[in-house]
Amino acid sequence: MPHAVNAKEMSLKRTSLFEEHQKLGGRIVPFAGWELPVQYTGVTDEHLACRKAAGLFDVSHMGEFEIEGPGAESFLNFVTTNDVTKIQIGQAQYTLFPNSDGGIVDDLLIYRRGPEKYLLVVNAANIDKDFRHVKSLEAEIGSRFGRFDLTNQSDAYTQIAIQGPNALKILSKITSCPLNEIKTYWFKEGSVLNGISAIIARTGYTGEDGFEVYCPWANGPAVWSALVHEGQAFGLKPCGLGARDTLRMEMKYPLYGHELSDQTNPLEAGLGWVTKLNKGDFLGRDKILAVKESGPDRKLIGFEIGDRRIPRAGYDLYDSKGEKRIGVVTSGTQSPCLDKAIGIGYVVSPLSDIGTPIAVDLRGKKMAAVIVETPFYKRPY
Repeated sequence: MPHAVNAKEMSLKRTSLFEEHQKLGGRIVPFAGWELPVQYTGVTDEHLACRKAAGLFDVSHMGEFEIEGPGAESFLNFVTTNDVTKIQIGQAQYTLFPNSDGGIVDDLLIYRRGPEKYLLVVNAANIDKDFRHVKSLEAEIGSRFGRFDLTNQSDAYTQIAIQGPNALKILSKITSCPLNEIKTYWFKEGSVLNGISAIIARTGYTGEDGFEVYCPWANGPAVWSALVHEGQAFGLKPCGLGARDTLRMEMKYPLYGHELSDQTNPLEAGLGWVTKLNKGDFLGRDKILAVKESGPDRKLIGFEIGDRRIPRAGYDLYDSKGEKRIGVVTSGTQSPCLDKAIGIGYVVSPLSDIGTPIAVDLRGKKMAAVIVETPFYKRPY
């Protein structure tokens, strides 16, 4: 079975689960070069199922790079912002690829699978860009870190996320892996369905407890259908891209291309916690340090408005009087859990404090809004 099947127009790829989505009535749309389900029963229905029971997501379009060898740790520590030396075997780390100007090439996860073996998981839209970036750095400076092998294995994995308060109960039906022993941002390597090799990580992008399962590409449909079957008794619903987006927005999780870009400094994006300026030299450190010393000109904030109309990405943000433009919306939605319109955006630093009144330009009409504490949603368990 080919790992990336060309779609109708020979330009879009399909994950190994494409036929499973069709069987379940998923509405397929183009996304980041792939044909993926945007929804099944509806965005709000799927969103609430994930918050209250469990949601199942196809995230096989994400990219996976493998890097192994005695120089892998030192190289990764130079090309990412977090401290790779702190990752233990069996642990995952959220981090960034910086560029030489201190901007963000991508955000990613690093899984440490062995003393000299790592798996990097990057955003689907950035797979080619990211791989070119790290390969160019390998060619330019890789020799100073020692030997390592870096390969793009994105076509080798099916990645399935099961998220929500019932996720552990459902996943335990198809694996003997001791899921209770996996702490948040840790993983185990084992098997599912009596013999399919899998990496089972307690990570996710919804704000709920849950797991991400990496298995061989060809085994994806069997694992997916088994989880759908076992999840029926626990309220599980397959979820599309729409619910994935509203879930991450309620948590104010950044999305590359919206909150993050090559021109975004980690400190203005609120990602100083994964930018270890004291770990030693890394790509773009001097530029990021300069921003820390002077203070970022703008900051990423969350806001609520008293109107059901959604603040869309690109809408302008103004001061409370609606006179002076102070920033821009990067993401917005009608929150299914809070039943109000919420948004994420950048504003000038002096007007970024929680409680600050602002205004949103909703297609020519200035609507009152207020900067609020985030995440917008806090899970009750």
